[in-house]
Amino acid sequence: KHATRGIVSPGEFIPVAEETGLIVPLGQCVLESACQQMRIWQNRFHDDPPLFVSVNLSARHFLQSDLVQQCRVVLYETQLSNSSLSLEVTESAMMPDPETAIDLMNQLKALGIKISLDDFGTGYSSLSYLHRFPLDSLKIDRSFVSRIMDDDEIVRTIITLGRNLGLRVIAEGVETMEQVIKLRELGCEFGQGYYFSVPVNAQEATDLLA
Repeated sequence: KHATRGIVSPGEFIPVAEETGLIVPLGQCVLESACQQMRIWQNRFHDDPPLFVSVNLSARHFLQSDLVQQCRVVLYETQLSNSSLSLEVTESAMMPDPETAIDLMNQLKALGIKISLDDFGTGYSSLSYLHRFPLDSLKIDRSFVSRIMDDDEIVRTIITLGRNLGLRVIAEGVETMEQVIKLRELGCEFGQGYYFSVPVNAQEATDLLA
């Protein structure tokens, strides 16, 4: 939220942060804030299983050699259980060096942290690697969900693939009840998008949870 320009979308500021290297400290700040806020929510809302929070990691942040230690410290300082954190990474973050990515993900999984593959279907990941990635979730890119009422074959295929691999499948960019009904028919159990809520601040999110 800029003082004079108003709301600046991630599509504008993320590339600049990537180019300057500021994406790494920015990502660390987001990770800390998200874990801290989730601990507050867990203390208030005693769900079973407990609420968990998903945090997007950029390619540069994901490949930091001390990422595992960063996560360990943040979880310790916020007193959030490791299993309450899910990290979302894109195919493009993994594929330049998939072996390093697999090793890093295995270390994160050893801590109990969940891992989601974000924007699935838009990158260039090899299916031969997909079964080796220690994932918990596949997230169907919004570009496929937006066309689901006209052509549902790609979404259907991704849902089948995810379920066969034992993964949670999450549809991104859900905006209408018709899309929700279609996704349910196809066996997709989870969704995110403006149909459920526009982006809100922590207080408004607390009201939604309540």
